[in-house]
Amino acid sequence: MKKIGIIVKKGVPEALNAIKGLLPLLRRKGLQVFVESDPATILKIKGYHRKRIPSLVDTVMVLGGDGTLLSVARLVGDKGIPILGVNVGGLGFITEITLNEIQESIDRIISGHYLVEERIMLSASVYRRGRKVFKASALNDVVIHKSALARMIGFDTHINQRYVTALRADGLIISTPTGSTAHSLSAGGPILYPTLESFVITPICPHTLTQRPIVLPDKFILKITIKSGDDVYLTLDGQTGFPLNVEDITEVKKADYKTRFIRFHDRDYFEILRTKLKWGER
Repeated sequence: MKKIGIIVKKGVPEALNAIKGLLPLLRRKGLQVFVESDPATILKIKGYHRKRIPSLVDTVMVLGGDGTLLSVARLVGDKGIPILGVNVGGLGFITEITLNEIQESIDRIISGHYLVEERIMLSASVYRRGRKVFKASALNDVVIHKSALARMIGFDTHINQRYVTALRADGLIISTPTGSTAHSLSAGGPILYPTLESFVITPICPHTLTQRPIVLPDKFILKITIKSGDDVYLTLDGQTGFPLNVEDITEVKKADYKTRFIRFHDRDYFEILRTKLKWGER
């Protein structure tokens, strides 16, 4: 690691204070530091547009919650740059360390005492009258859903070009293992170990209660055709969206690249589940 980018969740004073204390340490260790524009302006140092940072560095440190980390994973995309998540948000399922652990973690990274964990991403494309009109990636999930006042949505679903079923529901969640503890879990989906090569399809309030979540290998390709419904949207990681029309086809498959997270040897995923989901508590 020679060039490190720093991306920060807006409106978090603790994160700014952490950067201020961290910059001299990083520079003493011979690292070039690229801080995104907004916090750099406050700190009165040279800043870089967030979109430029992945092309300038070989590691990105993200100070924020899971939402900030999701946006950076999409931003990094296929560049293969490892990401270190520092939790200054709430739940913090996919962030790795806390603010108090930053300096120790930098030392461990420089000395090579870390792992790089790869997580699959999803690629979603929308076809309208045979023409691709939208494409984006997601680390957590791809969701087709209705607006607050819309009626139930009718879908036709195909997997690997084979017809599966017609479905009527409030929506459909296609989730990676990383996203299995997010929206999919609240809709009744299973928890998948985060490094599994698979994804889960979870209906949201299906009209037929026997239509349950299904886990599929990540080599499969899913196609969903909207057959009925008003104000239907495609949303990726709950952060970016695209309006869908009747007869639009959404194709979801594994992206050609993976997100790479910096992890440390003592990380225990089951401890995270116990802590974040409060397992064993009364």
